Amino acid sequence: MTEISIELPDEASTLRFGQAVMSRLAAGCLIFLRGELGAGKTSFVRGCLRQAGYQGAVKSPTFTLVEQYALPGTMVYHFDLYRLNDPEELEWMGIRDYLETEAICFMEWPERGEGCLPKPDLDIDLLYEGSGRRAVLRGISKRGREILTALDGASEPVKD
Repeated sequence: MTEISIELPDEASTLRFGQAVMSRLAAGCLIFLRGELGAGKTSFVRGCLRQAGYQGAVKSPTFTLVEQYALPGTMVYHFDLYRLNDPEELEWMGIRDYLETEAICFMEWPERGEGCLPKPDLDIDLLYEGSGRRAVLRGISKRGREILTALDGASEPVKD
């Protein structure tokens, strides 16, 4: 399986979707998050972090470029490249050091880092659809395709 689509009628469903994805991620996963401003990228990450047991504030790293979360057994890095002027800025901030760890990395606006980022495991588009959203997930790596297969076969429905 290389692609699935999931209807997200409200923020609560986006949080549950993040929880479902996080329960299937492994150390070292790289997830690209695409979508217009306000499409739910940070809400998705918030759901992922809640699944991992994090109860603190989860904010968009738009101004800091990266927020880090130390969780039991792993680190999570949440990047927002919206304010990046040049992909080479990623090299200056030490992006390789983040990506070469066993951390889980979420990358908002990955197109702004094109040429300096490796291929992700999952590539997720969050699209406006009426008053809700639609998530389109693509499994890019073998691990990403395995995650999609697990989501597709989940006992609690996460796709339409």
